[in-house]
Amino acid sequence: MNSSTFTSLSLKLIGAIFILSSLLDYVTLGIPFNWQSAQWQINFVTSIVDRGIVPMVGMALILVGYWIDSNSGSPAKGPGLRLPVFILASVLGLLFLLLVPVHLNNLNQAKTAALEQIQQGAGQGEEQIKNRLAQINTLSQNPQLIDQELARLNQVIETGQVQGRQVNAQVLEQARQTRDQLQGLRDLAKNPQQFKQRLEELKNQWQTQLLDIRRNAENQAKSEALKQGLRVGLSSLMLAIGYSAIGWLGFRGLGSMKTSRSRV
Repeated sequence: MNSSTFTSLSLKLIGAIFILSSLLDYVTLGIPFNWQSAQWQINFVTSIVDRGIVPMVGMALILVGYWIDSNSGSPAKGPGLRLPVFILASVLGLLFLLLVPVHLNNLNQAKTAALEQIQQGAGQGEEQIKNRLAQINTLSQNPQLIDQELARLNQVIETGQVQGRQVNAQVLEQARQTRDQLQGLRDLAKNPQQFKQRLEELKNQWQTQLLDIRRNAENQAKSEALKQGLRVGLSSLMLAIGYSAIGWLGFRGLGSMKTSRSRV
């Protein structure tokens, strides 16, 4: 066996391994199969597209192996592995082309669901603001309750615990802010007009914060859907073009080869 033959066989073997391992990988990625779930489809399509170049590399290795055979003076007598490669390339080209609208539709559904969830969270936030304002108003009418709440908050801040459980820095910071607000409201409670004005300021402040959080979450959901659509959609489209070109040019080359042999 000369070096050309060895190189050709090695490339064909490695290419076949690339293709078979990638196809096996595609099958395992779909387990457990749940095509009715849009999120499952998004993850599955993304994983397939991310690995979509692997079979193309295997096909290229196999075709290079046949090219070496043809240039070494011992061309293959039949299509051999080329015909299955061209068939698989055509199938994958169609598959990746169909995945583009499927993926974009799933991303749109996921974005819509995320926006609805954000809307629900904003509604819950509005209810929490109303409850906090009502609680503050109730506390202002009973100074003893304010003193008790301040004592509880001071204990939380000093010990860093709530009911014996350690709390994180965010909870402690919120406790400090609430304590400072209650201290200010305790003094303002002596003046009903200033107290009412302060409650309105707190309401506007919390609503502004809630609106900012909502806008940021919506922008992030839209941006993520756009990035995923562009990355996976364009990648899938380019893979579809590449595989279709391999299949079309390959069948055309086999047809020309068959015609030339029939003439001989």
